[in-house]
Amino acid sequence: MKFAAVDIGSNAIRFQITSILKHNEIFNFKKLEYVRFPLRLGQDVFQFNKISPEKAEKFVKLMKTFKMLLELYEVDDYIFCATSAMRESTNGKEIAERVKKEVGISIDIIDGDQEADLINAVLFNELDEKSYIHIDVGGGSTELNIFVNKNKVAAQSFKIGSVRRLNKLDAPEEWNRMEKWVSDNISKAEKPVYAIGTGGNIGKIYELANLSRSKDLKPSIKIDKIEGVQKQVAAMTYEDRIHVLNLNPDRADVIVPASDIYISVMRYAGAKEMLVPELGLKDGLIQMLFRRNMLDVNQVTIINTNKFPK
Repeated sequence: MKFAAVDIGSNAIRFQITSILKHNEIFNFKKLEYVRFPLRLGQDVFQFNKISPEKAEKFVKLMKTFKMLLELYEVDDYIFCATSAMRESTNGKEIAERVKKEVGISIDIIDGDQEADLINAVLFNELDEKSYIHIDVGGGSTELNIFVNKNKVAAQSFKIGSVRRLNKLDAPEEWNRMEKWVSDNISKAEKPVYAIGTGGNIGKIYELANLSRSKDLKPSIKIDKIEGVQKQVAAMTYEDRIHVLNLNPDRADVIVPASDIYISVMRYAGAKEMLVPELGLKDGLIQMLFRRNMLDVNQVTIINTNKFPK
């Protein structure tokens, strides 16, 4: 079977097709296609509360392109999900209705709790008996979850994200609320507390720290390494970030604001080290599609292969 998931974020839109292969009761998730398109919907929404006509037109064209890919790959099931930019936009539902009418695709505009639950579905395999604070940084929002012995004991979404921070639209009151929430809830976790970071920026920070990934070891990075990468990137011009560090243009300007969020939450929680698994909302969506199309999924083993960059 083939499943497709589209994550309509605030900084970019991600499209993924995954083939599900079965061998001896083991299901292998093989990624066939991955497209990350830099359409920054949050740039409009967080400043003007709506998506501009120009970006709306480009968005509809992109949805038509994805629909064509669904047909070419002969996908069995798919889902399109939008997060903070579209849910906060005054014309987000209107644009979603237009896509449904012109393209024949329904877009689910989900809230922060639903977004966190979908990511947690795939994050569970990374957990053990330790205490973790999960930090998922998007363009418009940050989702925090606290896990103790594989159980989620607290969760909250905050209107703090890389695009908001880049444009100085992250309210100090929201930062204070986030710090207080972590302070009030981290006592539920036994020390030491470790962080888990998801989102495209932490994956790139990990890469810039020259850390390698091993099949046998969980990828992790110390907070001082994150701070070192932030300092290195912040000292460079936007052009040098693109040409020297080989960052995408829409990554080069948000990576420093995003690192502020990861570092701040780790400090609030007293976490000195962060796991950096290669997963995100799109992976949670693929697993949701798998579960709604398969029977007895709790009795199977799932293996993910051929990971693409976020």
